[in-house]
Amino acid sequence: MVHGVKLRRAGGSIAATLPKGMADRLKLEAGDTVLAIETEQGILLTPYDAETEEALALASAVGRRYRNALRELAK
Repeated sequence: MVHGVKLRRAGGSIAATLPKGMADRLKLEAGDTVLAIETEQGILLTPYDAETEEALALASAVGRRYRNALRELAK
């Protein structure tokens, strides 16, 4: 489902407000933590999960270490 989200200034940061229906479906509440992941298509917001964060950190480390091999495989 696609929703327009307005960005607002919050101190020195920029905040996005999720529509109530979306937050309810994703079981998100005020104060919850989400991960913001930059992708080629834009920003992916996903509920925080320690295992997901660890997996993303490992994938990033592997990507850096084997950058040249991954480029060759991508051809």
